[in-house]
Amino acid sequence: MRRSLLLLASVCLVASAALAQDPAKVDPQHCKVEFENAQVRVLHWKTGPHEKSPMHSHPAYVAISLTNGHERYTMPDGTTKDIVLKAGESTWSPAVTHASENLSDEPEEAIQVELKPMHHAAQAKMP
Repeated sequence: MRRSLLLLASVCLVASAALAQDPAKVDPQHCKVEFENAQVRVLHWKTGPHEKSPMHSHPAYVAISLTNGHERYTMPDGTTKDIVLKAGESTWSPAVTHASENLSDEPEEAIQVELKPMHHAAQAKMP
């Protein structure tokens, strides 16, 4: 019985991680890839009032808010974090998996620059 519960818990964790995907694929109505190369990927987010984005994942990133905003992030374990953003503000985030919701009555817009891991060969070429 104990093994069955452990197996079930493991399957649930793997399934929830598998559901957290590329935001541009799971939420193309809000998220568009503007640019991508071996070092970065630039996402353009446009979210209407009270709209939600499903669970998705990001590597470490820098975000630039183009509008004021009030968002709620929901983590895979169900915990939430509310943030208030100001137009022109830049923020940093480590790698994260979350769903998001625009809590405001106004549309929100942001640019995210996702950082890709550098390979050792690429690091060696840097001055």
